[in-house]
Amino acid sequence: MRSGNEPVTARSPLRLRFWLSLWGLIWAAAGTVAFSLAGRPGWAAACGVIAVLAAVDLAVVIRHIRQGPHYQPGRDIPPYEPPHG
Repeated sequence: MRSGNEPVTARSPLRLRFWLSLWGLIWAAAGTVAFSLAGRPGWAAACGVIAVLAAVDLAVVIRHIRQGPHYQPGRDIPPYEPPHG
C-alpha cells in the first residue's frame, strides 16, 4: 500500500549500509596499497578515490545511527503514514 509520500518517509537499512561501507573501505584501502606496491599508480589512485567515498559514506551512516530513532526507527514506527479514509 502506497501513500504517495515515500521519498519523505523512506528509511534506509543503516546497519547494512554500515557493514557494506566498512567492507568497501577495507577492500579499497587494500587495493590502494597493493596497486601502489605493484607500481600501478592509476589503479592505486582509483582505489584511493573509492576508499575516500566509502569513508565519507561510513561517516554519514554513523552520524545517522547516532542521531537516534529519527533515522533508525524501531519496529513500532510504521514506514509511512497510514492513508486517511
